[in-house]
Amino acid sequence: MHWLGIDLAWGERARTGLAALDPGGVLVASTSVVTDDDIAAFVQRWTRVGPGDGLVAAVDAPLVVPNLTGRRPCEAQVSAAFGRFFAGAYPANRANPAFAAEPRGARLARRFGWSIDPEAVMSPSTTLALEVYPHPAMVSLFGLDRVIPYKLKAGRELPGLRAAYTLLLDHLETTCGDVLRLRESPRWVQLRVTAAGARRKSELDRIEDEVDAILCAYLAWLWVHDRPSLTVWGDVRNGYIVTPHPPGGRPPAVI
Repeated sequence: MHWLGIDLAWGERARTGLAALDPGGVLVASTSVVTDDDIAAFVQRWTRVGPGDGLVAAVDAPLVVPNLTGRRPCEAQVSAAFGRFFAGAYPANRANPAFAAEPRGARLARRFGWSIDPEAVMSPSTTLALEVYPHPAMVSLFGLDRVIPYKLKAGRELPGLRAAYTLLLDHLETTCGDVLRLRESPRWVQLRVTAAGARRKSELDRIEDEVDAILCAYLAWLWVHDRPSLTVWGDVRNGYIVTPHPPGGRPPAVI
């Protein structure tokens, strides 16, 4: 089984973060790219899925967007559960040109032959893409009372952003570092150096998607190794998002 994290840009001009784990769960590569062909080259190089091999790709982007306007039910559910932590879901609908036809994530899954149904029966040869959302995942996995303010937004200055990145990377090492063996990864060391020494916001912007992709890859690993810790909000017909259970315990079995 192989594990991928994809922080997928909705449009095709922004950067997409990518992370790959080996079958043991160790981080072997991470980067950011732009085009679908760049994504495909990374997938081919770092997974090499052959006959009988399986793969789980956790994708931070909508895979199923049937609604013409408004928001998907799963987005309302995630926002109700995580909104008080400032981790609500951004609405996706077909009025957005990014989803007017086939969502980019669904198109890539079709290109690679991955199922996008979270109800797919897992076997050693299953290849599956899941829609995930890093912000709620951070709240639950890291025990936060609100999301870490590492995203570049108006009013956030460089010293505060550097401090936020230090906190985020510390949490990632504490929570999933043993599985991913982050401290042994040369690229992880580079990311930490960049985050600590950034002199411009743009330097942090260039690593944001890659860091999110690493967390996504960990969620892909959890899907098989600790499935009971995860909630599927919604379904493949109306759209869904996978997150760890919200703080306060496991939600009802039917949502």
